[in-house]
Formats: sequence, structure tokens, C-alpha cells
Amino acid sequence: MSSTQSKPDHQWRGRNSAKDILREQVWSALLEADAVHADPHDAIPDFKGADAAAARLASLPVWEAALVVKCTPDTCQQPIRLRALQDGKVLYMAYPRLAVYPCFLRLTRDELESAGVDLETGSTMEGAIAHGVPVPFEEMTRVDLVNVGSVAVTRDGGRTGKGAGFADLELALLREYGVVDAATMVASTVHPLSVVADDAITMTETDSPLHWVVTEDEAIFTQTSYPAPAGVDWSLIQPDQLDTIPILAQLHRERSASI
Repeated sequence: MSSTQSKPDHQWRGRNSAKDILREQVWSALLEADAVHADPHDAIPDFKGADAAAARLASLPVWEAALVVKCTPDTCQQPIRLRALQDGKVLYMAYPRLAVYPCFLRLTRDELESAGVDLETGSTMEGAIAHGVPVPFEEMTRVDLVNVGSVAVTRDGGRTGKGAGFADLELALLREYGVVDAATMVASTVHPLSVVADDAITMTETDSPLHWVVTEDEAIFTQTSYPAPAGVDWSLIQPDQLDTIPILAQLHRERSASI
């Protein structure tokens, strides 16, 4: 395992038993169907068909209208990051596990080409870390479209990731700073086996709903009725998160000093 790869997140199991069970079911179904490039357990699945799902997302008006796109560093989102760069969009990628601050990296086609870095290299997680520009929240441009990795999603906008909560925390932080707002669209590209019944996922107050679910076969506009969190819910932040996520520790200190 390279130093830039995320550690398995089985440590996060037990925080929501129903979602733990659902994730296990989806991971097992993907593995049994040979629908992934590697064992998906404890991870966002690197599903087969991710290229086709990314192409379908890029065919939608919501993609064409987006000037700024944000992605998590999951392997299955590399085709989306590549397409964003090819299409001349500003791309933000979160640093894995938000382990450093600034915790978002900016990549653009012009900046990469000026540095002699090919776009495919820059679109990988390792390439983005090596060649992206770290930017504090205050210097980020408002994001038009977010794409998050998911283990399971529903047609009404429900979502669960691998259990660590980083995608929702990234969005909460971006909302806190006004980089993501009510007009920002949130999408997820997934394998068809990750699309589950609407009642299979119970959304919580910190979960960000999806506006679009995209597979290689279809694009689903969820017309979600789930509310999006306004920002970070500090009452739910765990001590281990403050210990391991620098931006949370910094903001917590600032909040404590102002009280």
C-alpha cells in the first residue's frame, strides 16, 4: 500500500449497523458478479464500467453547464477527473482522508500542460497529489458540480459511502465556507448493483443527498426531497476526527477561542 492510499476503513464500522449490513450486501454482490477490479470491501468500489458511467455523466446538461467540478480521490472517479480536465473545467480533489491542510487540490488543464504533465497522469490520485495546487477554502471558486464515490445509492437521492464519512464531511466543510451552496448539484457514478431500494437507506442529518445517480446504463435525476446539511454539525464530530483531520482541529480551536 502506497503512502497516498487510504487505509481500510473497517475501523468505522458499528456507527450505523443498518448501513454496515447494506454495505456488506453490496460489496458481496459486486464481488460475486465480477463487477469490480479488486475486492471492494471497506472501500468505494472500483467498479467495472466506471468509464462508461463517467461518459454518461459528461453527456448531461448539468455537466456541460458546470465550470467547476469537485471529486473525491476514489479510483472509480479517475475517468471523471480526466474528463473534467479535458473539458477545461476547474477540478478540485480532496486530499485523501483530509489528512493535510489545505485539504483540497486544484487542477486545471492549462496548469498541468504548462508544467509538462499529461492530463491522464494529473487525473490519478497520485498525480493530483503530486501536481495539484493546495488551496485554502477562502481561495476556492464556487463549485457547480460535486461527484462523490458511493457504495450504495437510491433513486430518491439516498447514499452511503464506505462508512468513514469523509465525502459528507468534505461537503459540510465546503458548505461552511460557501464553496458549495443550494445550487450545487451532487452526483454519484456507480455500478447498477449499487442502486438499491429507496427504503434501504435511511438518511441522517449529516448525510448529503444526491441530485443525480449515474450508471453505465442510465442517468437518474433523483428529484430528492432530502435536505442538505448547512455545514459541519459540531455536536457529532468525534474526538478521533479532531485528532486526525487538521482542518477540523483548526476550526474547533477557532470556535472554542471565540466562545
